[in-house]
Amino acid sequence: MITQVSIALIAFACVSGRLRGGAFTPAILFSGVGFLLGNKVLDVIATDIHVGNIRLLAEVTLALVLFGDAASLDARRLSHEVGFPARLLGIGLPLTIIFGAGIALCFFPDLLFFEAIVLAVLLAPTDAALGQTVVSDKRLPSRVRQGLNVESGLNDGVCVPLLFTAVAFAELEETPTVGGTIIVDLGKEIGIAIALGTVVAFVVGFMVTESKRRGWLDEAWAQVVPLAAAAAAYTATDELGGSGFIAAFVAGMLYGRRIGAKDAHSSSRLLEEIGGVLSAVTFFVFGAVLIGDGIVNLDFATVAYAVASLTVIRMVPVALSLVGSGADRATMAFTGWFGPRGLATIVFMLTIVEESDLEGTERIVQVATVTVLLSVVAHGASAPWLTERFVNRIRPNDPSSEYDSPDNHASIPRPHRSLWVHPPQDSR
Repeated sequence: MITQVSIALIAFACVSGRLRGGAFTPAILFSGVGFLLGNKVLDVIATDIHVGNIRLLAEVTLALVLFGDAASLDARRLSHEVGFPARLLGIGLPLTIIFGAGIALCFFPDLLFFEAIVLAVLLAPTDAALGQTVVSDKRLPSRVRQGLNVESGLNDGVCVPLLFTAVAFAELEETPTVGGTIIVDLGKEIGIAIALGTVVAFVVGFMVTESKRRGWLDEAWAQVVPLAAAAAAYTATDELGGSGFIAAFVAGMLYGRRIGAKDAHSSSRLLEEIGGVLSAVTFFVFGAVLIGDGIVNLDFATVAYAVASLTVIRMVPVALSLVGSGADRATMAFTGWFGPRGLATIVFMLTIVEESDLEGTERIVQVATVTVLLSVVAHGASAPWLTERFVNRIRPNDPSSEYDSPDNHASIPRPHRSLWVHPPQDSR
């Protein structure tokens, strides 16, 4: 498979400039190529890869992406707009899980109660990278861009303890009072993650700033720091029983704030490039190994639930969470639609396959696979033109849009145009 992946990467690199900002995103292309080369179509590559290896690849990729996304946040603006992501996480996420579990029980009578919750939790995290145009286009209101980015960075980590708790009760086929257990486990994992993420960011940030002040830091080696910091935050937290994904995001956010947005951006190019390559490889493997099995014996209920997961199950809770925030209907709809399912769902799906013994595993994995597949296509293809429509609608009325503010553009560096990130062309 290494040969095929390498050829696919080279081929995409040669046309990447032509495809930038278009509807054919790297996730769409690499998933499609992987599927075509898999054993369900051309049977060119061996697809008997151990689940643990695929999971490791997806976890490493997600940790790097989360750190890089968090480091690029504008902490000053975020401190004034924290209410938007707080609503998405505190209200929207629980409602999404409740809606998802309830609809799953209606669509799939073969699932147990807690298996339905497992499915709902597995599909709750979002992946901002699949709609990168949305979180990188500075013409959009910063509360929308950064709200979606923060939500994507934290909701997968929050869902980890919920997922394992639901799996445990599904395996036991019991329904005891679980509220206290969930709260304790959730608090423990988040607490450890925040603590270690903060420590890593403080120590690494201090070392980098002092080294730069003394003239000791070589610019080439500065690129290694965010990569190593992301790995340290994730692995140390995971070993201590915390959520490595939350730790990676917290560490990235505080690290970016500690060393400054400009330095964080310039020193994260290697991390962005490696994260982009690993994301491409992950979706290639997803296409080759998972899509083929996911579409075998596909039934109407699976497709219908996947569509519902990307629409009503996501969009209704988001709209409810934003009531009273000042967001209009267009903002609610735009924010609700851009909740792509990607790396986190793939990681969770592989976790279920590798570590659980649920009777409904086959159904859960199939639904999750189809949902990610639909999301890769629908969100990737719709991001450019929906962003343009939304910008044209809100630009004259929303002061938090940075479209007409050269100063704001100058103070916040644009995301680096890596293999994975495709910012829109500057329209000015």
